[in-house]
Amino acid sequence: MSSTQTTPAAEFDGGDMDCGSGLLLAITTRMRGIDEGQVLLLHTSEPSVLADLPAWAHLAGHELLQVADHGDGAGPWDLSVRRGRPRQRSEPVDTVEYSAGAPAPLGTRLWLYSNFHCNLACTYCCASSSPRADPRLMSVAVAAAAAAEFAAQGGRELLVTGGEPFLHPQIGDLLAVTSAYVPVTVLTNAMVFERGRRRAALESLDRDTVTLQVSLDSASPGLHDRQRGAGSHTKAVAGIRLVRQLGFRVRVAATYAAHEAADAGNLDQTLAELGIDPDDRLIRPVAKEGHADSGVVVSIDTVEPEPTLTADGAWWHPVAVTNPQLKVADAPLPLSHVLDVMRDVVAVQEQAGAQGRAVFRCT
Repeated sequence: MSSTQTTPAAEFDGGDMDCGSGLLLAITTRMRGIDEGQVLLLHTSEPSVLADLPAWAHLAGHELLQVADHGDGAGPWDLSVRRGRPRQRSEPVDTVEYSAGAPAPLGTRLWLYSNFHCNLACTYCCASSSPRADPRLMSVAVAAAAAAEFAAQGGRELLVTGGEPFLHPQIGDLLAVTSAYVPVTVLTNAMVFERGRRRAALESLDRDTVTLQVSLDSASPGLHDRQRGAGSHTKAVAGIRLVRQLGFRVRVAATYAAHEAADAGNLDQTLAELGIDPDDRLIRPVAKEGHADSGVVVSIDTVEPEPTLTADGAWWHPVAVTNPQLKVADAPLPLSHVLDVMRDVVAVQEQAGAQGRAVFRCT
């Protein structure tokens, strides 16, 4: 290790974060913000970083210059890391073929949170959405710019979620402009577009480029209403029938914990009666994020990366937008920066022989 003293170009206080709980993502983001040869100064009070960060630096092509101990062996510590040359990658995304349950290669799928307020307050909502949530609206201009950049670099699938997207006052415009670049799937509870301007926005959408994915957690109201609110099951079913009548492709997603499977009833039979194709039915686990106090633990080591943009940043995965440790960038654009940071992290994971990431399917 060199004893060279170099003025840092950037600093980051990692506190007690370890490399498995978000520090790797945070420092990779900041490395992307400095030039080759410049130095990042990391402050940490977590002892495991002393062992893990040198391995990360080596795999990522960076150089650990110095470790300074400010606690006589007990920390905290300052680590100086010089950025190396970015690693080259290949495998263009336009050769990818999808299969059911397979991970979407990084760069082929993009999520947009159109907003965060919702007419429901689901008990397991990963985004902490509710009628009282800050809307945090994504502008039509930002959504359009993201879709254009995504399509230009080979993106194939854009997903718009919330909150409830149809509460966004310009949802029709947002979906029209994004679906002009790439096919779009909108995740909705199907409860708010029966009439008025939201109905008009719905009917204006291109059936060839826009798919609706509706949440329905059980065959009968019991489980669904317990998780989403009294009367919501009846309204969701009515919404499914409406969008089917309007000629949209409709997907249906159920979310529940493993021990609640019996409460879901014969959901396949209900969906068959509603005309939902078997390939358009999905059952998702609960993620331990947002409002949920139990469920699947989400980290960069346990789920495949699915870049997700909100009005105020970019995130590793759509179920983790309330988790500061999985924030990739403080701004949604440029998308190229977001993808570069995520690819750097994945490259290090792959070189280290990381195993066990799961496909947490949201669509």
